[in-house]
Amino acid sequence: MKKKIVSVLLTSVLLASCLAGCGGGDSAPADSASSSATAETPSAASTEEKVGAQITVDKSATDNVSVEGDYSGADLTVFIYAQDHEKTVYQTLIDKFMETTGANVTFEVTTADEYGQKILAYKAANDMPDIFYVGPDTVAANVDDGYVLPLDEYVPEETIADLWPAITTAYRYDGKEAGKGSLYCLPKDLSTFAFAYNKTLFDAAEVEYPDPENPYTWEEFLEVCGKLTIDRDGDGEIDQWGCANALQWALDAFIYTNGGHFLNEDYTQVVIDGQKEFVDAFQYFADLTCKYNVTPTVEQDTALGGYQRWLDGQIAFYACGTWDVGAFMDENTFPYDWGLCAWPTGSTGVSMTRNGSVGFAVSADTQYPEAAAALITLFSTDLEGQRVLSGETTGASLQIPNTMSYAKGDFKDRIADGTIPYGENVDVIFNYIEGTDKYEGIFVETTYTYNADWWNEFLSGGYEYVLTGEKTAAEYCAEVQPAMQAALDNANEMKAAASGQ
Repeated sequence: MKKKIVSVLLTSVLLASCLAGCGGGDSAPADSASSSATAETPSAASTEEKVGAQITVDKSATDNVSVEGDYSGADLTVFIYAQDHEKTVYQTLIDKFMETTGANVTFEVTTADEYGQKILAYKAANDMPDIFYVGPDTVAANVDDGYVLPLDEYVPEETIADLWPAITTAYRYDGKEAGKGSLYCLPKDLSTFAFAYNKTLFDAAEVEYPDPENPYTWEEFLEVCGKLTIDRDGDGEIDQWGCANALQWALDAFIYTNGGHFLNEDYTQVVIDGQKEFVDAFQYFADLTCKYNVTPTVEQDTALGGYQRWLDGQIAFYACGTWDVGAFMDENTFPYDWGLCAWPTGSTGVSMTRNGSVGFAVSADTQYPEAAAALITLFSTDLEGQRVLSGETTGASLQIPNTMSYAKGDFKDRIADGTIPYGENVDVIFNYIEGTDKYEGIFVETTYTYNADWWNEFLSGGYEYVLTGEKTAAEYCAEVQPAMQAALDNANEMKAAASGQ
């Protein structure tokens, strides 16, 4: 009997990206992000209105797309969050699916900020869309509550054999342990939160471009940001900044590169209070704003967020999710030259960022499981579908392809020959996904906990006072840890109850 206990999920949160993922974080996500991308909806603290590129996609982009099967009479609803340019590209695939299969598909799109509440409303009404987003960290909760369909009989193992290793197990669950058992989602993407820089601003300031082979140290990064923080109109007010960092998306890169972490190894204890690696990283992150003034102030960020300032050419460094590339390559949205580089390194000497994913789930109550599985296969693993979403046939890349053979082969070749417009140094993306001696992409810790409520406590406890300099990072960590621990304890109790432990 399905539990459908909506209260269990009322505060579940997807940080996108995950990584996000993906198509709607502060820089866009995702997803991917998206831990990319990483549960059902981005943090509630992310309230900035996102701007996507207004692109058009020629119908010929899907000429080679074909879906086997006659699904006449199937009536599917797809509900996801996406930017405008993502919605346009997905609509072309849906149109082709309807044309070749006879199915009818209603495509509902919302913003990342609104997705969580809307999916909870669907759950409360016991009227789920046929296809919807689920992140790796909420697979278990959705399975335990009976919302998602196992895909084993609809998606053969060979279909996912070419996926990136990080996402071949991300959506499996055996009722007790993640990463094992039945498959419950196909990945929308494997995303990463890379770093981007505005080459136009570097040229104007006569600053040398960052070297992707040798990431900045924190000291070097601060020095470069200082050179790029400028009063351009001479009115005595800074109107161009070295960087902009949204705490709920960018802090991870500073914490993890310094050897810090939020939780202990078995994800049962919050350990930020007194942890030097964490506190030092958080303080450096805050000092960029309140001490060194190379980022917009909290007040300025509230008036106009970092993403929009980046699009307006006011920011030299900003996060770039894999889903952002289509927007950044649109001249009407971002009329500047730009490239990819590494996040600056702390004490580990390794540049780190969050990888993530968000997955397409099929409702356990769908009347058309075969048709729904065929559609998410087109979105996730079909080669021609990946050509569309990666920009080879549309000219607007939304993601790194899910299939490794295509990603490492034709995809990179099409970037090199200009078929796929992309920012300079695409290997930065691959470095974070595959890992090198200087790059590491990680799934953040919310991926491994039953929900992300403990992280929301960190975001809602008054962290902005650290960014304004009214509190130190050490003071804030000591104050907020008890509330974070209580939320984590509650999540672990829910997990134990759901699995019958």
